[in-house]
Amino acid sequence: MIGSGPNGLAAAILLARAGHTVTVHEASGTIGGGTRSAELTLPGFLHDVCSSIHPMAVNSPCFEHFPLAEHGLEWIDPPLACAHPLDDGTAVILDRSLDITATNLGQDGNAWRKLIGPLIDIWPRIRNDALSPLLRIPRHPLLMAKFGLHALRPARALAEGQFRGHRARALFAGMAAHSVLPLEDIPSAAIALVFAICAHTRGWPLPLGGSQRIADALVSYLRTLGAEVLPNSPVTTLPDAPVVMCDITPRQFLSIAGERLPGGYRNALQRYRYGPGSFKVDWALDAPIPWQAKDCALAGTVHLGGTLEEIAAWEAKFEGHPFVLITQPSLFDPSRAPNGKHTAWGYCHVPNGSTQDMTNAIESQVERFAPGFRSRILARYTSSPAQLEARNANIIGGDVGGGAMSLRQTLIRPTPSLYRTPLKGVYLCSSSTPPGGGVHGMCGYNAVRSMRS
Repeated sequence: MIGSGPNGLAAAILLARAGHTVTVHEASGTIGGGTRSAELTLPGFLHDVCSSIHPMAVNSPCFEHFPLAEHGLEWIDPPLACAHPLDDGTAVILDRSLDITATNLGQDGNAWRKLIGPLIDIWPRIRNDALSPLLRIPRHPLLMAKFGLHALRPARALAEGQFRGHRARALFAGMAAHSVLPLEDIPSAAIALVFAICAHTRGWPLPLGGSQRIADALVSYLRTLGAEVLPNSPVTTLPDAPVVMCDITPRQFLSIAGERLPGGYRNALQRYRYGPGSFKVDWALDAPIPWQAKDCALAGTVHLGGTLEEIAAWEAKFEGHPFVLITQPSLFDPSRAPNGKHTAWGYCHVPNGSTQDMTNAIESQVERFAPGFRSRILARYTSSPAQLEARNANIIGGDVGGGAMSLRQTLIRPTPSLYRTPLKGVYLCSSSTPPGGGVHGMCGYNAVRSMRS
């Protein structure tokens, strides 16, 4: 196994359970890929280096088969999955309850129920299909068609067609922005729908003690199966093994596999597109973020973008105020900071490889909805796209999703052969394969399944 992100570790577990002798090679000194935590600012302040909130992990058909709770993984559910403050001092809320969320949306409450409610009902049956390669016959074709009727649309068109008011449109736009696509592009609506379904079924939880605990639990279980996990073990050429799983993006695979790849496949990988990057700021705080809308203090995730129109302008052309995603885990997990102190992080999308310092723009957006925020900052740690890539080579140009989630690259990711490569026994299993980015292990799960088909 090359790489120890959640997908790589998931594939390693499945192979070890099938009786293979497994060795995981990780270039970094810390296992986990996007699920790592560290004291980035001050001693005693524990920050999630990349991912922090995990709606897909608790909805994963892969992870649910692993005894991760027995290996120390404990989930915390904030009272609200998400809050989206507006300039009038109120916030739109995404509650575990469909009815509470709908009530908060006022005139669009019934429209929210009619859109999301039926999808919640069918989610247990379509979940595997939705998180698997889409260019195959699904187990439940009619139900998948019902989901696809809404999912395969631009988020902006769906929001403006379904909702009359700015509150519901803003809430939907904020979730759609997780696709890192312009909201006018297909399939940006799919991401928003899946995130809404997750919120109303299993919530948007965070791991007690930091995202590193996810990787630690996976590794702990993997070692009980006899596998070896080697940090500080970079791989520069393909190992001589009957099966090689690569939890890396096409760019690293090209570097490792080199001239062994046929020209056509090599060209296809070179054409693979990476998406926008991220600029991230971690904060050590003297007190909680002073939100003007009190509901924001109940949410693990806060979306700062104002209206749908503002969010769409930023995600399409990086114009106007940045859309900023905030997490504030120490409000619900005191182990993240010294007594009475807090941690938070925020990031915005930027052009791939951007060198622009977005610290002031991000903090100004927080101040917009939480006046006095800057006065509570004890220390900050900024991560540009280049710094994110230096910490994790899979984050090409700051793209944390392993490649653009355009419609083409959602269906054909990274090539029509998906997980398989032209080299015997060599497979790709990173977020550059279906279903793409997120902490769910499904890329590794699907890659192992493809070996058996």
